[in-house]
Amino acid sequence: MNEERFNMDIRKFLKLVGVTSQREIEKRVRAALAAGTLSESALLKPRVTLSIPELGLEHAVEGEIGLT
Repeated sequence: MNEERFNMDIRKFLKLVGVTSQREIEKRVRAALAAGTLSESALLKPRVTLSIPELGLEHAVEGEIGLT
């Protein structure tokens, strides 16, 4: 196994996940605020699940995102 390539590919994937996830969250929060379906003092509780079927991997990460 090429450790350097493996490490770089993991980092590249995680960067893509982070950037696209942030954009989607921002877009949805702004839309919900504009529609009045979300309070400006809301506390969001996101959950992300990483799945790699070839490895039998299911890994969940939970957190909080405050708007104030």
